[in-house]
Amino acid sequence: MFAIIKSGGKQHKAKEGAVLKLEKIEKGIGESVEFTEVLMLQNGDEIKVGSPVVEGAKVVAEVIEQGRHKKIQIIKFRRRKHSMKRQGHRQYYTAVKITAIQG
Repeated sequence: MFAIIKSGGKQHKAKEGAVLKLEKIEKGIGESVEFTEVLMLQNGDEIKVGSPVVEGAKVVAEVIEQGRHKKIQIIKFRRRKHSMKRQGHRQYYTAVKITAIQG
């Protein structure tokens, strides 16, 4: 059984027991999170596709970590102009463990 959920403007495949790194969610470690925007739900051969969401379906997860991804380097380089700009960015994330899929 798995579900496609929407979180932080992105779609993620959620399976029970899986750990997902999502956009930052303002919850403490050990707290529970419910995702009600379930776009698709699959249970064996039965597939429910929402328009836009599946009614009555939700995914329950537990926050296990708050952190930041590895740094990415942004370089803007203008050739023959002796001009270069460097910048770095580290995106915040929340790691959640899927505990239950209901629907």
